[in-house]
Amino acid sequence: MMTIPEDQQRNYEIFRDCLSTALIEKISQPEPKTKRKFRSKKHSTGSPVQSRNATTTPHLGVDAKAQTEAKAQIEAEVEADPDLSNADSLADFADYIAAETFPALPAELKTLDYYSYVKDTDLQSRYALPLTGFDTPLLLPSLDPSVADSLSAYAITSEPTQGVDEFLAPILTSYLTSLSTPPPAPRATLREAEGCELCGRDWINLSYHHLIPRYVHAKAVRRGWHREEDLQNVAWLCGACHRFVHRFAGHEELARKYYTVELLMEEEGVKRWVDWVGRLRWKGR
Repeated sequence: MMTIPEDQQRNYEIFRDCLSTALIEKISQPEPKTKRKFRSKKHSTGSPVQSRNATTTPHLGVDAKAQTEAKAQIEAEVEADPDLSNADSLADFADYIAAETFPALPAELKTLDYYSYVKDTDLQSRYALPLTGFDTPLLLPSLDPSVADSLSAYAITSEPTQGVDEFLAPILTSYLTSLSTPPPAPRATLREAEGCELCGRDWINLSYHHLIPRYVHAKAVRRGWHREEDLQNVAWLCGACHRFVHRFAGHEELARKYYTVELLMEEEGVKRWVDWVGRLRWKGR
């Protein structure tokens, strides 16, 4: 896998976190997934856009026989190894996909930060959010086809319902949204967060979660659930845990029953999640 330059490391970690969150959401769905092993990076002929769907549909300029052989190779790699529900396997897979995808981004997006984003109106226009599957080939013109092959092999993507471009579009949207969001103003917290307050991981990016969701602030005060001065209480969570909390309970339930980290951690479902996601480790780059 390609080494990430030091000046791109921060953005790479943000991108990997967005990708990891999408993979976690995908495999945590109840539908069973076929156990498959991701393939190592392979170069192929043809343009990047043409080769995206090389494992499923022949494209002009791409050798159909080579496509068939590539797909057969992936099928041959199916083993009795742990699938992506294993934390170590998922961490390796996310690291692999991120390391193959991030270098294909335009150079300006690899080092972009909020302050340069707000000054560049042309860039804001060119990368108008949200992005769609039609935008993905424009942002990732040189994406190696092994990425599409690996996502397909693990049943993360499935043509024609959701190909690699459709899968990556919301990840790219989340990535650019993170880069274009102003740093949060200081919030009233009991202590300085040294890592995600649920899973404890301290090597990935954190965002603040309103323990009393903003959507029900007015109702929470009007109905006496909370005092107005408590509305800005937050927990610092990683992207995966932040998304999990909002899937775990609705806004009103969070406001009424789970308005502290301690109350969340009392739930067995949250404990199981934290135990699993907390074991995801990234390899040093």
